[in-house]
Amino acid sequence: MELRNLRYFLAVAETRHFGKAAEHLHMAQPPLSQAIRRLETELGVNLFTRTTRQVALTGAGEVFRTDVERILRALDEAVARTGRFASGVEGVLRLGLTGSASYRQLPALARLLKREMPHVVMEVHTEMLTPAQELGLIERRLDVGVLRPPIRQEGIAHHLLAEEPLVVAVPAEHWLAEAEIVRIEQLRHEDFVMYGAALGSVVNDAVVRSCLASDFYPHRAYEVTETSAALALVAAGLGIAVLPDSIRSAPREGVLCKDIEDALSVPLALAWRADDTSPLLRNLLKVLEQNDVFLEGPEGAA
Repeated sequence: MELRNLRYFLAVAETRHFGKAAEHLHMAQPPLSQAIRRLETELGVNLFTRTTRQVALTGAGEVFRTDVERILRALDEAVARTGRFASGVEGVLRLGLTGSASYRQLPALARLLKREMPHVVMEVHTEMLTPAQELGLIERRLDVGVLRPPIRQEGIAHHLLAEEPLVVAVPAEHWLAEAEIVRIEQLRHEDFVMYGAALGSVVNDAVVRSCLASDFYPHRAYEVTETSAALALVAAGLGIAVLPDSIRSAPREGVLCKDIEDALSVPLALAWRADDTSPLLRNLLKVLEQNDVFLEGPEGAA
């Protein structure tokens, strides 16, 4: 069954007139009539009743018209979707994020993509530290990652998104609860909740270096794999956690966040495979650049 014959049938069904349908299709009437006859022969039914004055659909023709309209709509949408996919405005974006980035950067990115790339579906993977995201990119399980440089794997490009100061999360009843700003020295005797040592956390490294600059090593009382778990332990009064400022975007009952005047900051970047030439990635980077998501300057270059 030829697709064009279905379109011919629909034109006649809509106009109820072979001459008008032929004019609409920019063809002569005899070839149109012959095509409809072939279609009826192929189906083994009469689709139209014909008189010298009018053309009308038979019962079988009405049923066929409903299905043909549905089929052609689906086909047209499939063609349009294929074009959108090939041009990078439709597809699935597999996105990895660190735990703290899920609180601030994920909502911002989701809003931007919904507005600028509405046909793109995000497959979100949160609570992934930088080494895990690097591996996910190299193994092609992720398309982009929101992670914290330095990046150790070869073949990964990135642009900086932010430089986040470290803040300290303390229990609501903590002795620093009323402080407006904290110094690292004041945390010398605290129990720290930190990411597991084997996870290769960039935040952990910055916390340790900040403490060493004040001549002490943080007492690692609890280890976690997720930022949400760290905040839960702080809320329970089991210790304090020094984390990126992004955690303030998701307030947690029983936890207060305080600025640290002498702590280091940690970078946040969008990363992708350097050899990824997909139209979707190209469009994503263009949208982010046009909306001033990347930091300016040489540090933001891949």
